[in-house]
This record gives sequence, C-alpha cells and structure tokens, in this order.
Amino acid sequence: MRAVVQRVSSASVTVDGAIVGEIGPGLLVLLAAGEGDTEAEARWLAHKIANLRIFSDAEGKMNLSVQAIGGSALVVSQFTLYGDIRRGFRPSFGKAAPPDVAERLVNVFVEALRAADLPVATGVFRAHMHVSLVNDGPVTIILEKEPGDANG
Repeated sequence: MRAVVQRVSSASVTVDGAIVGEIGPGLLVLLAAGEGDTEAEARWLAHKIANLRIFSDAEGKMNLSVQAIGGSALVVSQFTLYGDIRRGFRPSFGKAAPPDVAERLVNVFVEALRAADLPVATGVFRAHMHVSLVNDGPVTIILEKEPGDANG
C-alpha cells in the first residue's frame, strides 16, 4: 500500500458539489492499494500513520502524533499513486489492486485508524472528487508497505 500524508490545518473532499468529508488540524491521507496487498499492510500503514510524529511540540520540534494534538484524518482513496510512467507518457495502473480489493483494504485502513481513537473522515470510493487542503509547513511524507515486507 502507498500513502501520501500531508500535515494540514484543514482539508475537505467534495463530490458533486457537496462536501462529503472535512477535518480541521490533522492529516490528509491519499491512499492506494497495490496488487498483492492484504489487510496486514492496511493495518500496518494505519498504525504507522496514526503514530507518525510530524506535529510540532512546545519547542517547535516535530515530535507529536496526530493523536497527541487531538487531530483528525481525512482519507481519500487514490489509485493513481500506482501510476507507472517508465514507458511513454500515459500512466499504466497495472500495479494497482482491483477496485473491489482496494475498496476493502481502504475500509480496513480507515477502521484501523478509528480503532486507534482517531476521528476519520473519508472521500467516496471510485467517485470523482475535489480535494482542498491547507498544507501546514508544508509537511508531506510518502509511506509504502509492500506485501510481505516485514520492515515496511
């Protein structure tokens, strides 16, 4: 699984002109499942992101997690994170998980964040979405957990 995590002051996702997910301070997580990914990768990535220390402490050092600051997460599925442009100019998405598998794994990821007592808003799977955010920092982290990789 792959995630692009952005520290935000606020973020929202809109589908057909209506806001379907919105948060204040916290994390915007753009998430994609790849071929071979399982619930283990989804849970590992959720644990890693929930505990990622990218928020400033009283001394200005990145030392606090989203949980520690009382923040939230906005999770938006984005299969295009598996876009491969090594050949030509049009991305190939052959390494992305099939939609039914990806949707299940995104849901496992979201539920794992919620189980960590993190408020979570989401986009709508397979919908055309407009994502708005105020990136704080900016701080952007790319995380990946490949199937079977014990170290992540």
